Amino acid sequence: MAEAERIIGTPDIPEAEHGADGGQDAEGGQDTEGAQKPTGKRKIAVLFGVALVAYALDLVSKMVVVAKLEHHEPIDVVGDLLRFNAIRNAGAAFGMGEAYTIIFTVIAAGVIVVIARLARKLYSLPWAIALGLLLGGALGNLTDRIFRSPGVFKGAVVDFIAPKGFAVFNLADSAIVCGGILIVLLSFRGLDPDGTVHKD
Repeated sequence: MAEAERIIGTPDIPEAEHGADGGQDAEGGQDTEGAQKPTGKRKIAVLFGVALVAYALDLVSKMVVVAKLEHHEPIDVVGDLLRFNAIRNAGAAFGMGEAYTIIFTVIAAGVIVVIARLARKLYSLPWAIALGLLLGGALGNLTDRIFRSPGVFKGAVVDFIAPKGFAVFNLADSAIVCGGILIVLLSFRGLDPDGTVHKD
């Protein structure tokens, strides 16, 4: 529509009407009619709801694994392709960086703080789900690092999902990875957490 008006010309309209109709304002400002603004309610409840579910599933699964599977033989779930094998991991996700447990603990705490602050301007449902997964996963592994042996902020994370030829992980790791992938996809689509869409 704007392109057609540029070609054929626009009729003379008083400046006051421009401002009222969302075109140029009386001072010659830019047309803001097409600007997308956040609409609806913030998605804080969705974020924390998803985080709570992810955290609860991770916590319950680890409690069952520690009580029923730790110090026992692995359980084959899908032949030798997938088994449950309880281990303690002092490193990051998938067993990486075991010498830096405290650093990973600080990073996880930092992620939680950043997500909590970002929630104040969260209007996008997909972003709420993605950040909820990240928050729930970070809380799940942070709980292990605080409360499990060998000590506070040095605790080893309980991992038990063991695909053949891959590192052993847990539900918190899965939530973090899924949330991260979703954030990458949303970024490629140009969708921001506040619900606006931008095109580069």
